[in-house]
Amino acid sequence: MDTLKWWQKTAVYQVYPRSFQDTTGSGEGDISGITRHLDYLKALGIGAVWLTPLYPSPMVDNGYDISDYTAIDLRYGTMADMEELIAEGKKRDIRIVMDLVYNHTSDRHYWFQESKQSRDNDKADWYIWRDAKADGSAPTNWRSIFGGSSWTWCEERQQYYLHTFAAEQPDLNWENSEVRQALYDAANFWLDKGVGGFRIDAIVYIKKPAVFEDGPVDGADGLSSIHPIIANTPGILDFLHEFRREVFDGHDIFTVAEANGVAPADLPKWVGDDGVFSMLFEFSHSNVEFIDDEIWCKATSWPLTKLKKALSASQTATADNGWYPIFFENHDRNRCVNHYFPEGIDKKMAAKAMATVLFGLRGTPFVYEGQELGMANTAFDRIEDYNDISTHGQYQMALDEGLSPEEALKVVQFHSRDNVRTPMQWTTEAQAGFTTGTPWLPVHEDFASCCAEVEEKDDQSVLSYYRQLQYERFQGEAAQILLQGSYEELLTDDESIYAFKRTLGDESLLVLVNFTNDTARYDAELVRGASVLLGNFENPKAGKLRPAEAVIYRI
Repeated sequence: MDTLKWWQKTAVYQVYPRSFQDTTGSGEGDISGITRHLDYLKALGIGAVWLTPLYPSPMVDNGYDISDYTAIDLRYGTMADMEELIAEGKKRDIRIVMDLVYNHTSDRHYWFQESKQSRDNDKADWYIWRDAKADGSAPTNWRSIFGGSSWTWCEERQQYYLHTFAAEQPDLNWENSEVRQALYDAANFWLDKGVGGFRIDAIVYIKKPAVFEDGPVDGADGLSSIHPIIANTPGILDFLHEFRREVFDGHDIFTVAEANGVAPADLPKWVGDDGVFSMLFEFSHSNVEFIDDEIWCKATSWPLTKLKKALSASQTATADNGWYPIFFENHDRNRCVNHYFPEGIDKKMAAKAMATVLFGLRGTPFVYEGQELGMANTAFDRIEDYNDISTHGQYQMALDEGLSPEEALKVVQFHSRDNVRTPMQWTTEAQAGFTTGTPWLPVHEDFASCCAEVEEKDDQSVLSYYRQLQYERFQGEAAQILLQGSYEELLTDDESIYAFKRTLGDESLLVLVNFTNDTARYDAELVRGASVLLGNFENPKAGKLRPAEAVIYRI
């Protein structure tokens, strides 16, 4: 255990600041609200808190459109509030981790405001500009992640600019060394403030192809998805190794990059001693319903074996060189009890089952706010009620594909990122104790039974189970096995049960989880002579698992 770094021996908690705790009555969360709940996070066994962006932003994409990398948006508080959060976190051995959004800025950033004025100013080449085709149309037929063309016309320059995401999020030109240095300087600014690391957003898109050309049409809109065209372009790791040298090296921090599209087999190139980052978020296990791109209306049913294969591939790829960030929720996904389990499942038991997998695998567990309470998806009645820009883009794509408005709404109700952005549920009071004002998104209707206040008093709650798991993971009798043990998948072809073994020396743990709403059976010989370390049901029975039952056996 002593060979592990601090971030390998703790859990990380993701805070979505706008939805965590409002201390002013504005209806939006703030930095002081995070500071207020540090003791709650400490009791949960959290050693680092990852904050989604707090920088000044027009909020087109809820803070991922940044207009200043070295300031705090006034809606969240002040730099003094941020410094207090960092200091109070350190008192509790909790590090604060910032979110770096370096593929793009806001179109309100002064860099872009200058760049768009002419073709020969000091920042003319800080973004990606191209002339129109001969007929005046966009340079390529690329579709942005949020839907619609990836190109927007700029009258001032009489050129198009590229945006992988929204039109208000123009892509930076990483080929320009001045751009890269400005980004490195901003990251070092936060290191000087004492942050404990960085999560790096959408990093796979920073390197663009040498030649821009049309891609194959893959939708009714006549466009081609940008993701497979620009993601992980050869040469990207050269940029990232420079990033590591200029910022990360020499600091006792961790870095975790969002790298959608990096295959598990390629993880050793990105993480570990010869890689760039401490950990890498790849999404093969969270995109099990998608065959190619993340177009929500094209989601398919998926067998459990697909999920198991993805998780096992990531475990295997980082076994010898690297470390894995284990996650099932974040600000871009829906709630895991809805995502991974069939309709009608007992949500409380499903939440505990997912927690068992989360803390049972090798790597650093990442817990998203409210996940530890078992918070579930919500559903708004009208598309107008959704705040998330991606939801609106996906709704339009569904209509373009021929779905009715009712069908399209049902699609986004399930997948919308707003499912995880509803306010944190603290108490049984009005607005779940999140705010004394009107919340920016409605509070989930189940807050009276699913909230921290109620679950704190219930030793059978999801919150209590999370605390048990984190204790066993980091301090319990089997902690060494859970932290450092090897991984081996069992019952590989079983479509009901995810089973894996963690082994250290001559000691092993066996994790068994039923992902169905039916009783699942397995060979009882697997657990002959074993003792139960932890489970989400009382009195586990060898050879069978109740719906959403999870058990960790010591064998």
